[in-house]
Amino acid sequence: MADFFTDEGTPWARRLWDIGSVLALEELWEAGYWQTHGVLSQAACDWQRRELSSLIGPDRGLGDRDLRKELTGLLKCPLPDPSPARRRFKEIIGHVRAGYLERWTAAVNAPGEPQVKPERFSRMVASHLLDLGYSASFLKAWAKDLHQTRATTTDISDSAAELARTRARQFDVLVALEKAPRRELAEPLEGWYDKGKIVAWLREHGYNTSGIRAGGGFVYRFTALDVYSAAEQARQMVERMTARSQFLRRDRGGVEPLPYIWVAGHRRPIPLAPPARGADVLTLVNEGHLYQVGSERSRIDEALELAAVVNRGPLAPAVAGAWAAVESLLSQRDDPTDSERSGKAVAADRMAAIITCSWPRAELTALAHRHKPRAGDDLSWAIAACAKNQERARLVAEALHERGASALDFTGASTKYTDQPAAQRMTDLVRGPRPVLSDVRGAFRVALRRLYRTRNIILHGGATQGVALEASLRTAAPLVGAGLDRIVHAAYAEELAPLDLAARAEVALQLVRGETGLSVVDLLEPV
Repeated sequence: MADFFTDEGTPWARRLWDIGSVLALEELWEAGYWQTHGVLSQAACDWQRRELSSLIGPDRGLGDRDLRKELTGLLKCPLPDPSPARRRFKEIIGHVRAGYLERWTAAVNAPGEPQVKPERFSRMVASHLLDLGYSASFLKAWAKDLHQTRATTTDISDSAAELARTRARQFDVLVALEKAPRRELAEPLEGWYDKGKIVAWLREHGYNTSGIRAGGGFVYRFTALDVYSAAEQARQMVERMTARSQFLRRDRGGVEPLPYIWVAGHRRPIPLAPPARGADVLTLVNEGHLYQVGSERSRIDEALELAAVVNRGPLAPAVAGAWAAVESLLSQRDDPTDSERSGKAVAADRMAAIITCSWPRAELTALAHRHKPRAGDDLSWAIAACAKNQERARLVAEALHERGASALDFTGASTKYTDQPAAQRMTDLVRGPRPVLSDVRGAFRVALRRLYRTRNIILHGGATQGVALEASLRTAAPLVGAGLDRIVHAAYAEELAPLDLAARAEVALQLVRGETGLSVVDLLEPV
């Protein structure tokens, strides 16, 4: 869970790839509205409904009898707006939301029941808490406390259920502006503080005022579940304010906030700049391409420019830019027009195939670097002698296939508690790659198609308040970064076009561990 709540630092391969079941149901209900208004197609909504129906099967928080039966029955048919089925669906969502984590608690404590898989439990609970509106920073501290107290699975589920029952509360948040042009427009507004009042507010709440040079600011009152969520609401207010200032004739873009946000009752100022969303293109540095910018823009250059806003930009432009990069690289005029891949959804599927093929190498390489037995062993010495990550990954894959997760020793690694489940995942992969890769590819397709739908709602529906807008970026941004990383590598190393890389990935997923002997380590390698 701590990995899932780490904003910066957790590799894309170990992040949450999907949203919680309750939010996914709410997203499907919202999709019916946009279908009626011509923003989403019937095919897109049907695909979303069918995928959701299959994904929620293992979710023990959805009940075992009456509730699950009613829900699965409704998901078998379209839910047009308006319709009796859609109205029933809305009621069912309310019942699912109430007591969701309590049902998980009952599941982990039920005697004689099939054992709940730890990673599934962790992913379901973590995504649900994030979807409720808790910040990743708050939840990371919560998970750390549970770890330090040696909490049992029952303790974790009880504590999570308590968080879900907790009501949001009010926070007073100060946003200070270094520059505030046309101040006469701000001064009559409720919450406006001049420089003197800002300094007095900071001192009243125990903050150090040295170095504070504010020309004014606002104190807002937000309703949130934790201080970091309140700070995020303040960030969005600042984004809207600075966006408006771009339209001034004089002092264009002149609204400049101080680099911190202050929340009453919280000991330290919170950086105004949010944590990056995890879209990392490591190839730019690892292979020396960061400054290789030519006089003519390539398709890769254009895609990177489009996606640059995804890490720290405002929500709506980040979604639009991320999807534009994917679509520009992985769609073309002769794409299929069948209902399964209508519109540009095929670009999401191609990106999902590329990312799926890069996942095994990413995890196996990480495990190779983190295999650190105190006394050293044959495997660690062999890894140290390798010149390439591909060789290191192959050694780890062979060790896991022969001896299982116990072949790796993370005693000397700082990340040993998260490396252990990763080693088990990779063991399952190397011993039976096709079903594991199929599940992973399915999760990536869902996340990237959600990004596509969210983009359509923003650009064609003109709405920036979709129920899954933030969750869409949270799950898709690291995947977009991972896909762009492989596309950039292929373009520079082989001069391979993105569509050709996608074709290679799709073929590899069909051939892995078959008669060709294709290894999970080499899925994106040329033949």
